Amino acid sequence: MSKILVVDDEKNILELVRFNLEREGYQVLTSLDGMSALGLARSETPDLILLDIMLPEMDGLEVCRELHRDPLTKDIPIVMLSAKADELDRVLGLEMGADDYITKPFSPRELVARVKARLRRSPRGEGKTGEVQTAGRMDYGRMLIDEERFAVYIDGVKQEFTLKEFELIRFLARYPGKVFSRDQLLEQVWGYDYAGDSRTVDVHIRHIRQKLEQLPQGDHIIETVRGVGYRFKEGAIC
Repeated sequence: MSKILVVDDEKNILELVRFNLEREGYQVLTSLDGMSALGLARSETPDLILLDIMLPEMDGLEVCRELHRDPLTKDIPIVMLSAKADELDRVLGLEMGADDYITKPFSPRELVARVKARLRRSPRGEGKTGEVQTAGRMDYGRMLIDEERFAVYIDGVKQEFTLKEFELIRFLARYPGKVFSRDQLLEQVWGYDYAGDSRTVDVHIRHIRQKLEQLPQGDHIIETVRGVGYRFKEGAIC
């Protein structure tokens, strides 16, 4: 049973999230402020933390920073919860070490789905048939994304990916099933202040697909969502 720590200073939101997660079989811990959240994270070492940004005493960004400084908690996935919908706030949260970002108000069903997806990608979490959950490695059968070596392997052979191609496929693979627009990918992979053409993303996606052609359906691992952007195919096994 996965253990989840929910941190929010609004009791009604805590109870809503607790109810929906416990209904799915998760063990849920709760905290109303940043300081107590740090203590619970260190003593209970949950499998995932849902962390509000606007907290008393210590805000969520500072809690996130402290968690990543502590060897005991640095590998715990963090999903930010916030009423701040501004894109800069989302980017800041991710840069502080958050693994995902959910904006309030949110659908309980979406929140549970995002929690499940994040736990599947975590070496601490649930795991998933066909995926090897080793820290820094995302295994899809014949294809392996090694985050520590900045490399992609097919059948054990390292492929010639440029740095940006690797960063792009790695970013998409961290959020399977989630659609990102070209502008979002530019901000996340090339940098918030990048002033280049969004067609840059299309070119890099095309190159990545060409390098995955040797895999069955490899060029479809990164799916195009017409009029929106791109996503990494959820449950992709090569």
